[in-house]
Amino acid sequence: MLRVTGIKISLDEDKSYIRNKIAKKLKVKENDILYYTIFRESIDARKSYQIYFVYTVDVELTNERVVLKRLKDADVTVTPPTDYRFVQPGHNELPHRPVVVGLGPAGLFAGLLLARMGYRPIILERGADVDTRTQTVRSFWQTGLLDKDCNVQFGEGGAGAFSDGKLTTLIKDKRCRKVLEEMVLAGAPGEIIYSYKPHIGTDILKTVVKNVRHRIIDLGGEVRFNSKVTNIFTEGSRLTGLEINGEHTLDAEVVILAIGHSARDTFAMLHSRGLLMSPKPFSIGVRVEHPQSLINQAQHKNFAGHPKLGPAEYKLAYHSPAGRSAYTFCMCPGGMVVAAASEGGGVVTNGMSEHARDKQNANSALLVSVRIADFGSDHPLAGVEFQRKWEGQAFALGGGSYIAPVQLVGDFLAGRPSNGPGGVEPSYLRGVKYTDLKDCLPGYVTATLKEAIMDFDRKLKGFALPDAVLTGVETRSSSPVRIYRDEHYQSNIAGVYPAGEGPGYAGGIVSSAVDGIRVAEAIASIFKPSLHYLEH
Repeated sequence: MLRVTGIKISLDEDKSYIRNKIAKKLKVKENDILYYTIFRESIDARKSYQIYFVYTVDVELTNERVVLKRLKDADVTVTPPTDYRFVQPGHNELPHRPVVVGLGPAGLFAGLLLARMGYRPIILERGADVDTRTQTVRSFWQTGLLDKDCNVQFGEGGAGAFSDGKLTTLIKDKRCRKVLEEMVLAGAPGEIIYSYKPHIGTDILKTVVKNVRHRIIDLGGEVRFNSKVTNIFTEGSRLTGLEINGEHTLDAEVVILAIGHSARDTFAMLHSRGLLMSPKPFSIGVRVEHPQSLINQAQHKNFAGHPKLGPAEYKLAYHSPAGRSAYTFCMCPGGMVVAAASEGGGVVTNGMSEHARDKQNANSALLVSVRIADFGSDHPLAGVEFQRKWEGQAFALGGGSYIAPVQLVGDFLAGRPSNGPGGVEPSYLRGVKYTDLKDCLPGYVTATLKEAIMDFDRKLKGFALPDAVLTGVETRSSSPVRIYRDEHYQSNIAGVYPAGEGPGYAGGIVSSAVDGIRVAEAIASIFKPSLHYLEH
């Protein structure tokens, strides 16, 4: 096949025009095109008076070699191989089935790969299945009664199950396409494979996660919910088994730790058992909410509201002369700010959108980088305590019961408390209290956010809207720890393989899933599947 880049389609044109434009670019008849598929979609909005979708397509022709030789066009090349290839299984015996701890993206895709290769993994998840979890989370948002093992952070699908379901990533890895293809097989929209900003939405993502789990089980794997790992057993420096819920034991020589960035009690247990880890920098801040119509107008201008464009997004960054960086993160068009606590006595916020992205407000994390020196200690869990401190202060500032403190942007910039709502209604369902957010953020975070908001307003008109809402606090942007692993993905305890965002090796759904696949490949390349598993 040939890969053809630079196929432009205007907003007024239908995708069916692609075939005609391929023919013109290749200087062939449309009938010569046997088949084509979209490899990538991007958008060209550099000119205010016109917006184009730009496609890279893979084309099968009746006379590919002749066309390629005749054109000598840099936009036309031979399509490189994109198919995922499973690793060659190793030869070592594995007495017990491999275990995956955590059913977020890393654990889910590590488990799927092992299941597809015949290893029949056992997956342990401390929370509930995604349907039960959804009910539990909604109950928390309505009543303030928090389940510490089943919430926005814990349960099937991980933290990403209550997000925008954003599938963008900065990593360049062929496994990314494998992840997207598996999601499509599990019910995700087909366009996520090529879309310039792919997303699923929390509603569809839950179905996808559930279908992947069913596939793992159909392939001989096992998923155990409400199963928290409370201890690990070792002989010398080698893993021998796990304790589950403080009651049961499970023999295991190989365990993938895909525990997520909020598994603080598990981090503490693993540290006490000698697993090497260190504190890791991350970011904290607030959620900012604007009317989605304002963002549409600022980004799409004359084309704001065009159905082919959908709700507009943004991604902004600022570097302060004082040395701190601020940036927007996990922007949720047409979404809502949600209560995302996983421990008692702390307010944590996150953003969420459904696939339609049709809510009134846009929201995004507005974060400032924090350093290990800010933690006040170099203890491996110092970042965890740093998070707890500010989550606790937000809880107190909101008045308890997981009500969130909020402040209008105009008041925040002026350094005065907010006394009531403006023109933007907060979407945080648990309830809000208007106050002064400087009381639940470090001073350097408050100062940097003020600078950043004014800088972002110059880049995106209306960002400093006085009635825009800031909701505190967002502290779970990434893991506060990094668990050591070597070039073979193994920790200092032989048989323990850290994976994904929690141990500090990924950020976001796709990169976490890819890391889970990498770790599963490392295990599969050492050990062989065995019929012994079928007998137990």
